Amino acid sequence: MRFLYSTLTTVFEKVLPVSGLFSAKMKLFINGRKTVFQTLKSQLSDSDKAIWFHCASLGEYEQGLPVMEAVKKRYPKHKLVVSFFSPSGYENKRNNSIGDVTVYLPLDTKGNVKRFLNLIKPEIAVFVKYEFWPNYLLELHKRKIPTLLISALFRKKQVFFKPHGFWLRTVLKSFTHIFVQDEKSKQLLESISIKQVTVSGDTRYDRVSKQIEEDNNLDFIELFIGNSLCIVAGSTWPEDEEILIDYINQSPKNIKFIIAPHNLKKDQIDTFEKRLIKKTVRFSEMGGKHLSDFNVFILDTIGLLKKVYSYADVAYVGGGMGTTGLHNILEAATFGVPVVIGKNFDDFPEAKALQSRAGLFSVTTKNELETILDKLIENTRFREKTGMINGHFVQNNTGATNTILNYLTNFVNN
Repeated sequence: MRFLYSTLTTVFEKVLPVSGLFSAKMKLFINGRKTVFQTLKSQLSDSDKAIWFHCASLGEYEQGLPVMEAVKKRYPKHKLVVSFFSPSGYENKRNNSIGDVTVYLPLDTKGNVKRFLNLIKPEIAVFVKYEFWPNYLLELHKRKIPTLLISALFRKKQVFFKPHGFWLRTVLKSFTHIFVQDEKSKQLLESISIKQVTVSGDTRYDRVSKQIEEDNNLDFIELFIGNSLCIVAGSTWPEDEEILIDYINQSPKNIKFIIAPHNLKKDQIDTFEKRLIKKTVRFSEMGGKHLSDFNVFILDTIGLLKKVYSYADVAYVGGGMGTTGLHNILEAATFGVPVVIGKNFDDFPEAKALQSRAGLFSVTTKNELETILDKLIENTRFREKTGMINGHFVQNNTGATNTILNYLTNFVNN
């Protein structure tokens, strides 16, 4: 099975450049990998001690960041190598401050894997949440390099738990230890005889809880909101914007809206803005304008949403109306803000937990959205109580980072 997988992966690597002719994202995916080995050679020496963190994309990077920061603090003489699989992760975080070396992960061919590991020689490898690359994991196991999976979440529908998933179960068993978010994940792993599992929780709670301590002031947002109530709609997709548009257009003047689209393509933002009858301004075009005169602010930039949530009276978090996947509700919840989402969130335990505590509300239709938003806006006591539930929930679920770090120290030499 491994032979077949490796053969297909090698063939895929050979034909991949063709796809770069038709997709800008694939072009980044291909070109970014051309310099990986040269980058590693130039930035790592034989005498360096390295710890390797791998993140699929931007979300996993944010999830793994508390552990990276803790490791960096405890082992300042080690070099942290951070790898990404996707362009959305690498291109946004290529200049991050935590990694001593940041690269794309070469494709999972046997040749790439051996070359990559020979250059890094990690004392330990840490994979964040997802990404099960068979050749990497089996080679790490063969070299007796401790390999952790952190903040993992498993579901019964995954191939590991199907009769035909026997080979991938072997790959999964190559992890030295797996830190999972919940008891259900642990039980699923134990059902396939994987015992090296600890329920540590989700490191995202540690990440977002620190956001409160940071400087979240944004002068232009304060000028825009003034004394109005503010609804922040973060990481929205067209399906989310479709359910929001009528409410925005019919809302009273004392309500301000900040919309942070997930996709920053100009044509999609243009389409959305044309349907708004409220006076609208974009971040990219706000220079010289009296922001208080506008009712809708489109945040067509990246990196500011976490700070903007601190100004929200109510947050709508996108991704749940469609099938792209619900975005991070904890970034809003940590500020003690009520959260509204779309209908699809079965695979997100934090959303289910907050819904059961009445801190989060799921809507299916425009009428349902209108009902809950009106209640949250008009009933101050209800809004504040709901937000308090969320803030306490985040604080009560921190601690995963320390659990992981305490285990990791068994394998890293100062």
